[in-house]
Amino acid sequence: MSEHVEWSEPDGPAPAAGAAVTPADAADAARLVSFGLQPKLQPARDQEYADLLRRYREDPPFARLADAVATGLGLIVLEVSPRAGMAVTAAEDSVFAIRMGDYARRTSADGGDRFLHGLAHLAVAAMAFPRPEDLADDGYIGRVSVNGVDAFVRQACRRLEERADEQGENTDPATDAPGLEAAWRIWVRRSATGATKDARRLAGSTTGIVAKAVAFLTDSGFLQRTGDDHGGTYRTTARYQLQVRDMAGSAAMAELLELGVVPVTDGTPTLLPAEESDDLELVAGAGLPFHSS
Repeated sequence: MSEHVEWSEPDGPAPAAGAAVTPADAADAARLVSFGLQPKLQPARDQEYADLLRRYREDPPFARLADAVATGLGLIVLEVSPRAGMAVTAAEDSVFAIRMGDYARRTSADGGDRFLHGLAHLAVAAMAFPRPEDLADDGYIGRVSVNGVDAFVRQACRRLEERADEQGENTDPATDAPGLEAAWRIWVRRSATGATKDARRLAGSTTGIVAKAVAFLTDSGFLQRTGDDHGGTYRTTARYQLQVRDMAGSAAMAELLELGVVPVTDGTPTLLPAEESDDLELVAGAGLPFHSS
């Protein structure tokens, strides 16, 4: 395994377009897809992966074969490049699809907590890519922290409460009611850190829920941990940007961002609206890395 692999020109001509597909070609295509299913694997640190990516770019019949293998497995190819590798996401009916129910069981979450875990993932996506240009810029790296995401959601909760008061709708809905109007009431009732004697973060606290969300995203190759400050700090990966970009349009995310909690300033997300600005151009939507049940 080499330390760095350059994206170079081929050593020889690509196979002819009309060349017959061999079992070896099929095996190589499946191998490339298997690399794509290992989100933490970096092409720059694996020569075989880099070689197969290069072949995908330079050999159109091989690229079509790899795409067909992915499609047969219920995968959607988001991008094939040196920066992201073979980035794939699972279609809803794929055996590789991660569902909210499965995620909740991993986190031992009850019905109410599942709702909060979903909101935590939406908030991470919103803070990671607060502007349309951030989501579109391949070189953009978003940064989030556990405490920052919790503070962001609580600020959104305050904005929702104010809106409900103004509209005369500040009554408690059923805990399983859809939409953010139900979410803010559940979130603000939950302790931010818990109340252990040694000040440890409880798993069921809101920061505990955010910590589980970012840990899941890190394990999935969507975030990289960068430090321990503010409950844990993280940076986004190319795969996460592609995932959020592909799934943009979530109604819940649009509603969250329309609150104007994350303003457009110098590109650094903050928790309060920018002063003397009523026109906040925010991301139209973002999505979760798993499917609803």
